[in-house]
Amino acid sequence: MEEAKTAFRVLIIGGTGQVGAAVVRALVAEPSCAEVVMVNRKAAALTADPRVRQVILDTAAAQFSGDVTRLAQSMVAQGDPVHGASCVGVGQGSLKWSEEELKALEIGVVGGFARGCHAGGITQFALLSAVGSTTKSRIRYVRVMGLKEETVQGIGFKSLAIFRPGIIGGNAHTPSYVAWLGRLIPGPFGTIEQEDIGRAFVAEFISSSASNGVVYLENGAMRQRSRALE
Repeated sequence: MEEAKTAFRVLIIGGTGQVGAAVVRALVAEPSCAEVVMVNRKAAALTADPRVRQVILDTAAAQFSGDVTRLAQSMVAQGDPVHGASCVGVGQGSLKWSEEELKALEIGVVGGFARGCHAGGITQFALLSAVGSTTKSRIRYVRVMGLKEETVQGIGFKSLAIFRPGIIGGNAHTPSYVAWLGRLIPGPFGTIEQEDIGRAFVAEFISSSASNGVVYLENGAMRQRSRALE
């Protein structure tokens, strides 16, 4: 007989984006997920599943992190394990953004959300980043991703899973020919399907591979985690 999975809840930001929506779909498909709370800047159409709800918060407000803290506390008080997750991403639109604008979102908003989660009692966090992220990169986007990772790592979560996909297949921001070519590239810089990323997040919530500390999940590890959920 298959052992019953422990119920869990997820507080997520970026859940209306391409990857974030894939994560939410995978959560809805998982019976052990008791609740998904999406932090959104504006109201969005939601799945009809009663386990999914949204809370509208001003991410630019000074009290944003405190609002997230109170929300996290209310979820933790239910008694089930609660995971924080950031799937914030800007896609092709980032090409028109200044570095300061990128940092305001990827470090300011994501950092504020993560700090609020931690202060509210959430000890496990999952972060969407990108392959090759490092603060030393000369490539602006990769450098900002590295700074985001560094910011969230410094918050002090007991468990932090950092997802570093390569080319994301099935994503509206990825041209189909790029995804096709990426499937010919082995390793972390090749293509990974968006739905595999979503399932890999859920597999991490169910059975953390970063039980104490930080783990980096690139394409191969994400596919493995995705298959484990099937």
